Amino acid sequence: MEGRRSFLGGVTSLAGIGAGLAMPVRALANAAAAPGAIIVSTWDFGAPANDAAFAKGRSGGSLIDMVEAGVMVPEADPNNHSVGYSGYPDRDGHVTLDAVIMDDAGGVGAVAALEDTVHAISVARAVMEHTPHTFLVGEGATRFARDRGFPRVNLLTPEAEKAWRDWLKTQNYKPVANSETGTYGAGRPGTPGGALDHDTIGMLARDASGRMAGACTTSGMAFKMRGRVGDSPQVGSGLYVERGVGGATSTGLGEEVTRTCGTARVVASMRHGMSPQAACEEAAKHIASLRGDAIKGVQVGFLAMDTRGRIGAFCLLPGFTYAVTDAAGRTRVEKAPSLFKA
Repeated sequence: MEGRRSFLGGVTSLAGIGAGLAMPVRALANAAAAPGAIIVSTWDFGAPANDAAFAKGRSGGSLIDMVEAGVMVPEADPNNHSVGYSGYPDRDGHVTLDAVIMDDAGGVGAVAALEDTVHAISVARAVMEHTPHTFLVGEGATRFARDRGFPRVNLLTPEAEKAWRDWLKTQNYKPVANSETGTYGAGRPGTPGGALDHDTIGMLARDASGRMAGACTTSGMAFKMRGRVGDSPQVGSGLYVERGVGGATSTGLGEEVTRTCGTARVVASMRHGMSPQAACEEAAKHIASLRGDAIKGVQVGFLAMDTRGRIGAFCLLPGFTYAVTDAAGRTRVEKAPSLFKA
């Protein structure tokens, strides 16, 4: 234990390397000079997350502070069964979390298969700021969280445990488009991606100068195989941010995003002149062309924003929504166009 703590203390000086946007920059100090979107995030429940991110920026927080504070909202929501606390467990009954945080200067921190810790995004930030690494997984990620003082919390709530025990009766392992629409939202009002139907949250934020940061966090696919990691914590799949260009995040079935390094592809297309909308459409259509019948009934959605605050969103199937916040703090929820019909 002492050796690990000494190591962690010895690399504290690395905190600023590649993490310039973690320093307080009063990201919204000149918000009025920044037309277009300031914050975007996936799904309806991105709206309260955006509000938290905006409040953090308005109080003087950095872009990294903003995206961390934003996605912490669904991470702590016991009614959200695919992000953080109360996430659905894997097939063995363990709730495991994945997260990544990234700035546009190459600062990256990520964790996967993290257990017993509510705020995976904060552990990911600690990886970025207090280690020479970019990605910690499994037991090592959980041990690191304890060493950094993150409290141990049982993430498996009674409702999530009941859903898992009900699943054990059939063990039907089949991803559902737009996440838990056939289970958690059954018999309740709501729309895909709404308050009763949750999925990964990805968030992008920018300041008036066009600097950007992003975050993505999830508890992953319900009842997944133990050890499964999707796209969310992987740079270039669940999230990618590049200085002078913009950023992108993804949602849906992670395996299909990782096959194509989806968000890196979106940002590369933007770098070469595509609008965020055209870039999202190209990435989704590429998956459809590559995979053919293998993606029948599968949802993948991309959300992007460039340094000017222009937004793009596109998905395979209807139902993907996203939240947009402008420089005045006004938030609206939009529905993304889709490649296929329901």
